[in-house]
Amino acid sequence: MIFGKHFNKYYLKYGIAFILGIAALIAVDYIQVQIPGIYGNIIDTLREYGAGELTFVETLATKEINQMIFTIIWMILVMVIGRFLWRITVFGASRSIEHDIRNDLFKHAESLGQDYYQKEKVGGIMTYFTNDLEAIRMAFGPGVLMIVDSLFLGTMVIIKMTQLSVTLTLMAVVPMLLMGVVMVFILKKMKMKFKLRQDAFEKINDFTQESFSGFQVIRAFVKEMKEAYFFKDKNDEFYNKHVDFVKTMIVVNVVINVFINLTILVILSFGAYVALNGGLTSGEITEYFTLFTTLIWPVMALSQFANIRSQASASQKRLDEFFNQKPSIVDKDVTPIDRLKGNIRFDNLTFSYPDDLNQMVLENISLTINAGETVGILGRTGSGKSTLVDLLLRLYNVDDQSIFLDDHDLMRLSVKDVRRNIAYVPQDNFLFSDTIEKNIGFSENNMLKEQVIEAAKLSDVFTNIMDFKDGFDTVLGERGVTLSGGQKQRVSIARALAKDAPILILDDSVSAVDTKTEEAILSNLKKVRQGKTTLIIAHRISTIKKMDKIVLLEKGRLLDVGTHDELLSRNSVYQDMVKRQELEHVVEGV
Repeated sequence: MIFGKHFNKYYLKYGIAFILGIAALIAVDYIQVQIPGIYGNIIDTLREYGAGELTFVETLATKEINQMIFTIIWMILVMVIGRFLWRITVFGASRSIEHDIRNDLFKHAESLGQDYYQKEKVGGIMTYFTNDLEAIRMAFGPGVLMIVDSLFLGTMVIIKMTQLSVTLTLMAVVPMLLMGVVMVFILKKMKMKFKLRQDAFEKINDFTQESFSGFQVIRAFVKEMKEAYFFKDKNDEFYNKHVDFVKTMIVVNVVINVFINLTILVILSFGAYVALNGGLTSGEITEYFTLFTTLIWPVMALSQFANIRSQASASQKRLDEFFNQKPSIVDKDVTPIDRLKGNIRFDNLTFSYPDDLNQMVLENISLTINAGETVGILGRTGSGKSTLVDLLLRLYNVDDQSIFLDDHDLMRLSVKDVRRNIAYVPQDNFLFSDTIEKNIGFSENNMLKEQVIEAAKLSDVFTNIMDFKDGFDTVLGERGVTLSGGQKQRVSIARALAKDAPILILDDSVSAVDTKTEEAILSNLKKVRQGKTTLIIAHRISTIKKMDKIVLLEKGRLLDVGTHDELLSRNSVYQDMVKRQELEHVVEGV
């Protein structure tokens, strides 16, 4: 069992299931404690008749023995039903809790801002959904069973044993208490060792996930042996931590077995002495020893519970840290909107990333983009182009009254409303491991096939898709690895066009296609985006040359705004960029 603000609610939610299961478990325990007494009575009853005086048939016909046998039979039947009931309820509840926590983890992961994922690795986060969650489930399922069973069954057995012989029971219980004291110290180490094991598992998970994603780079630089060595190092660390934890578990089991066997030896020795001196009958000795063997399970269950509890506590701490991460992007005093017109205004915008507030990424940006305009954003690497459009999507917080959409302060609009009105093509062109049709139609549930096809044609990727054997039903590899760089870009553009949002942002999204394909895409955009705002970040002058206006950024500052001809006539930085790219074309043409 574990308790904490993120987990207590599940005891209430599944309280009825736990109550029914625990009630069935206690009923089974109560019946189980009565059975040894009936065995003892059968032995003493047979002894009364005298050994060898009754045949087997006569023994079965004895009224007292018949009653006791039938009593045992119905008790066993009740126990079978009870055990089935508590397994269904308690274990079923633990599986449901695991399901709910996994959903909560995913929802919380979605709510966290970009700043969190810049610090944390995906492989580490995945361990929350696997090993840590499994440890939590064990605490809610087998953990609850073991603690309840050990307390109730153990208590009832000890009471029965005491009723038979106080002296013998003291001799049996004292070693158990000593074992409990030893276990307290061992289990503290187990909790620490399990946490170290989980941390090592997180590291190897991080490394493996990153290596799988970067295999193409690893092969290109012939670094397979180096990466294999690094993996071996992390794998050895996990192995050593895991073996260290297992060794502690073995010590626990050895300690338990030693104490149990010593106690059995004491009971057999002293029990024989008591029986010979007429203290207990043969049936009572049998009952007592059967009760003691029944007591072994509660003791073992208590030790297993301690093991499960120590693992769950370590995992609970890790999950608590994750759940306690506060979303950096939250709605506050929002104004509800339906569909934007597409007007954008930056008013003295200054921005620094949360992890480096002293480094200005954008500084004093003031700019107006009217609805329906197609705007190119140009600048050298690191000038703040991507950051500027990221802020429109509210991937980060900005100062109040610094960005406006249709005269609404961006910080007073709900994140959902803002992002619903913007279609976005990121630099990395992320695609899902799904069909091409579902990738393009991602923005809507059950998008019409006609819309998907039209978007593919507008992004000039339709012909490529039809060349595949399965066409739009082609399943892409992880992150779209099945496609070439240019195809990935065009499928990403098709996905954004299919959304048909008032604002479209293309972040360097035609860099991997040839100039002819680029011209076709831009021409199609001009036709279908009439009256809608389009922002295109680019490095090639040819991409943004015919835009309504060009925004030129330099080291996070707004250097100039104008058409291609206006910037070419007055801005030296733009003139230099044009000349350099013209020179590149000449060199490439030689």
